[in-house]
Amino acid sequence: MDLATVIGLFLALSMMAGSIVLGGGNFASFCDVSSLLMVLGGTLGATLMCYPLATVRKLPQVMLKSFINTPPNPADLVRQIVALGAIARRDGMLALEPKLPQIEHPFIKLGIQLAIDGTRPELLEEVMRTEIETMTLRHREGKGLLDQVGKYAPAFGMIGTLLGLIIMLGDMSDPSRIGSGMAVALITTLYGIVLSNGSFLPMAEKLAFLSKQESMAREIVLRGILAIQQGESPWMIEQKLNTFLPPAARTSDRRAA
Repeated sequence: MDLATVIGLFLALSMMAGSIVLGGGNFASFCDVSSLLMVLGGTLGATLMCYPLATVRKLPQVMLKSFINTPPNPADLVRQIVALGAIARRDGMLALEPKLPQIEHPFIKLGIQLAIDGTRPELLEEVMRTEIETMTLRHREGKGLLDQVGKYAPAFGMIGTLLGLIIMLGDMSDPSRIGSGMAVALITTLYGIVLSNGSFLPMAEKLAFLSKQESMAREIVLRGILAIQQGESPWMIEQKLNTFLPPAARTSDRRAA
């Protein structure tokens, strides 16, 4: 569970609710089903015109990813790769084959398997870089989906407000209803802005951040596998991979045996 996303969403909603209470407002006056349907329905329709149905169906899964994710720990990856490098340096590359079932990270497992099979370094790098690129494209698609939803929600909120004003101004027979009609019309814009800036767009940025972390982690793995394949010492592998980490997170620089 990503606590930052949960806390951020709770904080945004609670502060808005607190401002309503402190301002003497009534929560019932901010509830309008027709306005919510206008924003959600219009936004979903516009998004469907941008993407295939199969892609839009992934929207709940993409949103859930911003709440439930396990960011890779680069320092742990460095330690794991250095340990594998020590085995390969001491006992040869084939000694890593019994270790494959113990490797949980699929990208490390792929690289080690390719190295054990005797894949040429340039081909190994090509295969693994293709994996990184396709992963980035998938992540970009998910972020783009949330970006589109976040872009259209305020627009359809404004459309709903204009429709409400047109309906209200079309019947001015009772001036006492103008104030309440104006309030209901503006609620649609409020819904669109809150959904966009309070959920969809921040979630999209969280996915972009997670994608950058995963790309960096896979770059660490790729550089480490290539170094292992070239027979470099564990100490040298550690120094190379430590350059990806901030100084406080770097693994020990003691020369490995």
